[in-house]
Amino acid sequence: MIRSMTGYGRSESVLSGKKLIIEVKSLNHKNLESGVRLPFFLSPLEVAVKKRVGERISRGRLEINIRIDSDPGANGTDKPEVNLPLVTSYYALLTNLKEKFNLSGEITLDTIVNLKGGIYIPELEIDPEEAWDTIRAVLDDSLDSLICMKEMEGRLLYEDFIARLDTIGSHIEKIEARIPQVASEYQERLLERIRELTESMDYDKSRIIQEVAIMAEKSDITEEIVRLKSHMKQFEELLDSEIAIGRKMDFMFQEMHREINTIGSKSSDLTISGNVIEIKTELAKLREQAQNIE
Repeated sequence: MIRSMTGYGRSESVLSGKKLIIEVKSLNHKNLESGVRLPFFLSPLEVAVKKRVGERISRGRLEINIRIDSDPGANGTDKPEVNLPLVTSYYALLTNLKEKFNLSGEITLDTIVNLKGGIYIPELEIDPEEAWDTIRAVLDDSLDSLICMKEMEGRLLYEDFIARLDTIGSHIEKIEARIPQVASEYQERLLERIRELTESMDYDKSRIIQEVAIMAEKSDITEEIVRLKSHMKQFEELLDSEIAIGRKMDFMFQEMHREINTIGSKSSDLTISGNVIEIKTELAKLREQAQNIE
């Protein structure tokens, strides 16, 4: 089943008494590109996270956000603390400046609270290696959720692809139905033109037949139609495959466009030309939709 490249997944668990939350968002991109945001003390795990994502996802721009939410009072480690040595140094410095420059104003509690680093919440001390098993499990769960959404959107895209392929198939049938008539109508037009030019004069009918045969050979589109139908069949098989197919789709569209362009250039028949235009329109819509496929 095909997958869309867009989706969202989220999962959470507990790590060292804190809530571990991992969110994964996927957007369209021609290759796989992963951006990871995580707490500083877990930064050594960035490469491992990207590798794990690459094992599950093959294409798209992914944003992985790993965070640990505070739960004040759970174990005492996230209670605000005062950096007393730093505050004392600040106070001495401010007092010295006030006396030296004869400044007015008081050094109040508000002043101390606004001192950078004066009051802080201690950072967690978590060993990245010990935390990896938990983080990997939560990451896998969030990726499962992401993939589920991607597959749901993929099913909608699949239905759209099949409907458009059916439309293209109907236009191909109309083109095939016109092929036998094109040579006959050309012969009739040619004979009518000759009659107008020669009036009652005799003309070589065998030469007319030869001219019609040459035209039919030059404008024969049977091979192109056979190849186009073959490409469409391969495309449908590709839609039912279990692998990532986004890049392969691009190649298939190139081949189908090549065949339909040749059909259009070989035939001067208005009916065939009209169906060629309709097929090109559907192929353009298919190609646009394919940009959303992993």
